[in-house]
Amino acid sequence: MKILSFGDIIWDVYPDKACIGGALLNFSAHVAKSGAHSFLMSAVGDDKLGEDALEKLKKFGVDTKYVGVDKTHPTGQCRVTLDENAVPTFCLLDDVAYDNIVLPDNALKENFDAIAFGSVPLRHEKNRNTLIQLINNGKAGKVYCDINLRAPFYTKETADFCLRNSNILKVSETELEYVTVELLGKKANGYNEALSLLTNAYKNLELVILTCGEEGAYAYLTKENRSYFCPSKKVKVVSTVGAGDSFGAAFLASYLSGKDIPYCLEVATERAAYVVSHIDAVPE
Repeated sequence: MKILSFGDIIWDVYPDKACIGGALLNFSAHVAKSGAHSFLMSAVGDDKLGEDALEKLKKFGVDTKYVGVDKTHPTGQCRVTLDENAVPTFCLLDDVAYDNIVLPDNALKENFDAIAFGSVPLRHEKNRNTLIQLINNGKAGKVYCDINLRAPFYTKETADFCLRNSNILKVSETELEYVTVELLGKKANGYNEALSLLTNAYKNLELVILTCGEEGAYAYLTKENRSYFCPSKKVKVVSTVGAGDSFGAAFLASYLSGKDIPYCLEVATERAAYVVSHIDAVPE
């Protein structure tokens, strides 16, 4: 099984340390942990953080042949400052390497079981055009999107792009409310009505995964007009960073291997519980 992730490589840079991250980097790492051949299409700068990112990806088991080295833009960073009470402030740098992903010719010749993407790397038109070219190439069985809306790096147009160009969508309850109200102009009465509204408006969606934090997660199959639910696992939460990325990766890998929805939800929930009980988004 081959899954290609398209997106961000970001270092969270604190005053005393730097931690690797980025939603699609985390996702690709957990795809590899699920036993699939995981590729990441992204870019790093020609700098020390870029070198370190490539080493991390290789350690995670991610194929880096589609990660370019950009000599004119730095590796992605989110600079984190802490006040006297250790409350963090985040500054996500713009116009960095992953905002300028180049589509390699050999990627257009390779077949993938799925292409995965999120909204943050689509904040500039260049990447949106690159992703569309990759999707329209027709070499992927499925297109998965974790919409992952992060202010201020999305618009209604970005959200609509995500919905129109995916078969499998992952949303949080907050994001589901946003897309139904802002894009469809309707306030749904409960999850099932919201999911039905969404899949009626975007008929390309065959499956919607809805995460509801401590409550658990739902999966809505359009053709069956049916929702499945799995409660969250009760663990001591150390950090929630990367939980959604790990959940989506485990679910998608299981789904593509032919497992049924309840099994996929169970595996994904267990993976997310393991991640939140650790400090790192990709525990070793």
